[in-house]
Amino acid sequence: ASPKTATEIRQFLGLAGYYRRFIEGFSKIVRPMTKLTQKKIKFEWGDKQEESFQVIKQKLCSAPILALPEGSEDFVVYCDASIKGLGEVLMQRERVIAYGSRQLKVHEKTYTTHDLELGAVVFALKIWRHYLYRTRKGKCSG
Repeated sequence: ASPKTATEIRQFLGLAGYYRRFIEGFSKIVRPMTKLTQKKIKFEWGDKQEESFQVIKQKLCSAPILALPEGSEDFVVYCDASIKGLGEVLMQRERVIAYGSRQLKVHEKTYTTHDLELGAVVFALKIWRHYLYRTRKGKCSG
């Protein structure tokens, strides 16, 4: 059953968020639901929220195609930024190891494209530091 309150959305997103690295574009998909958790937003569950809910449920039930890292070399990070959020993919030897994404914070929505792209790189380095800091030769593609 679909969430009926903002608290139920938070509970669902908390559970689903644990698996976010397995779902490409997670933050973009859940954005319609996330908006309903804000304090000054009236709770109105609509078609966009229902579609978002069903897509995440489907993605949680399907097997992800991710590879396990082999060693600590040959990692490549692909980063992208838009006015809606940041997205990253960690790859090793042309295989996807993990996905990363997050929505922009309110103050970040005024940033230039250049600054957002740099923010995506910094975010990727932060979430995957345990993979990347052991690497001798690093590559970052945007």
